[in-house]
Amino acid sequence: MDSTAATPTNSAQPTVPLAVSDQQASALLDDTLALLGQGLTDKASNHGAAEIERWAAVLAASDRPGLAKITQELGQLGELLSSPGPAAHEIAELLASLSAETIKVAESAPGDYAAPLGHLGALLRKAANSLSR
Repeated sequence: MDSTAATPTNSAQPTVPLAVSDQQASALLDDTLALLGQGLTDKASNHGAAEIERWAAVLAASDRPGLAKITQELGQLGELLSSPGPAAHEIAELLASLSAETIKVAESAPGDYAAPLGHLGALLRKAANSLSR
């Protein structure tokens, strides 16, 4: 990351604590799996950026341990995707790291979240691999 890059002034984080129900979390997970299941879209599409912002807000509001690195990497991914001409290898590295962290979280996820989070980790790995080629 370039140390001379401007610090973003707007934040996707809510000013009021965000309460996310299990139903909302499941819907977000389903939306993300559907988006990634369609393959990588071009940069002009705002769907990916919107999903990144949604996840960052939800994870920032969560009290679950082990999510700080994912939240940080999502922020980096959002910044990278909004920059002019991001390098595919940089995006691939972030996606691979997000995949590994997501799979770690899936291993200790409560209830019905383990399988979808594991699937999300696999789709992130697949996306990273497709960019690495």
